[in-house]
Amino acid sequence: MSEESSQIQIRREKLEKIRSLGIEPFPYSFQYSHSVSTIKEQAESLLEKETQVRIAGRLMAIRGKGKTMFGHIDDQHARLQIYVRKDEVGEKLYELLGLCDIGDYLGATGILMYTKTGELTLRVRHFELLSKSIRPLPVTKVKEVDGKKEFFDEVADKEFRYRRRYVDLALNEKVASVFRKRTLIIQTIRQYLIEKEFLEVETPTLQSIYGGANATPFQTHHKALGIDFFLRISNELYLKRLVGGGFDRVFEFVKNFRNEGIDRTHNPEFSALEFYQAYADYTDMVTHCEQIWERCALAIYGTTQFDYQETTIDVKVPWQKITMLDAVETMGNISFSTLHDHEVQNLLAEKGWELDGEFSRGRALVKIFEETCETKLIQPIFVLDYPQESTPLCKTHRKQPQFVERFEAYVNCWEIANAYSELNDPIEQRRLLEEQTERGRGGESETHPYDEDFIRAMEYGMPPMGGIGMGIDRMIMLLTNQSNIRDVILFPTMRPE
Repeated sequence: MSEESSQIQIRREKLEKIRSLGIEPFPYSFQYSHSVSTIKEQAESLLEKETQVRIAGRLMAIRGKGKTMFGHIDDQHARLQIYVRKDEVGEKLYELLGLCDIGDYLGATGILMYTKTGELTLRVRHFELLSKSIRPLPVTKVKEVDGKKEFFDEVADKEFRYRRRYVDLALNEKVASVFRKRTLIIQTIRQYLIEKEFLEVETPTLQSIYGGANATPFQTHHKALGIDFFLRISNELYLKRLVGGGFDRVFEFVKNFRNEGIDRTHNPEFSALEFYQAYADYTDMVTHCEQIWERCALAIYGTTQFDYQETTIDVKVPWQKITMLDAVETMGNISFSTLHDHEVQNLLAEKGWELDGEFSRGRALVKIFEETCETKLIQPIFVLDYPQESTPLCKTHRKQPQFVERFEAYVNCWEIANAYSELNDPIEQRRLLEEQTERGRGGESETHPYDEDFIRAMEYGMPPMGGIGMGIDRMIMLLTNQSNIRDVILFPTMRPE
């Protein structure tokens, strides 16, 4: 029998002993009066008035012998020491405490005090077992640093932590802090958009025609309808339909699904934000993007500067801007505008930079940019004006017709946003989608499928608009200094055990 199995058996035996005492180990509820965090904030007042408090949480340490015991209760990652005397709680409850283990949930009632070592402590007058844990938590250790106790997570196995996030969160306050910051970031973005009079909406996850991005979808089958559906890769085309329906400003926090590889910045299921604004263009999206990032940094840190790994990032408005062509020529040191097509093809062959599908000058420019410039985009920057071939959903640049009014925003070499002056000409949109469908037949693996209903929506009339998609997970990675996307997703995609 393994050590864990042995401990589980011992805990099951304790569970039966608890029931033999006439105590229900899994009661329905418990009314607490204070959280541990509130107690620590109000400690002096509660001590002075000798206020009786009721707390609830997970038992994370227990020690003692004879007629007294000490322990620690963890309540949402705030810990409070408890002190229990047999003559104050009675023989039955004291026996119950002896049957409790680290990981059990307790409710405790008592008066606050300071121990001889100066630690704030709850002197327990009564307690209840709220839940008996059957499986032991991994062992943690406590170390005293500058007179304060710090708890250290001994679980170094990343696979274990990602698969059993509930254990990871229970033991590691730093992990829990990342996800609290995640919530704060999303709330901050939502508040910004509501202030700007955007309407939050919901669009379908199951789509009969996927679109809005160049990506490989997941496919499923609906039995009752007898048809295939795709998990959405983007909500873009539905949000544009809503703008055409009269909602001038819409946004959605959305789960997208892309049937592609997994690495430290990609997960098949990921969180994104998209929003669209009637009568705006991509310059308005620049303003929204940089202001959202600035506001989120201020919400987390109180400043626009933060450290990611060993680099200080500053998201203070305004961000730097550069066109893709200028980036290639200045950062990549390639005079692309002077090269003939055959010279561009020779350059690609020379460098081993392969295009997916047939050659085009615009797609070659994007490839060269990715290979020569992306690793240099550390501080926040907008890369403007992409080639026509990069997307069929964007308006032609009003001054340079070989380009479209599109930008991608970069921080720490990562693309963190993609925005357009949205195309609203249904005739041109039909032509471009049909053209890209043909390109897909010619070998280009990731192209937009043709969506007749979207064209029909445009034919009813769709106002000019600006739109943007932002990767929420990468944003949170940067703002919380996490190097792997799995560290900002509560339950990342994993192979079955």
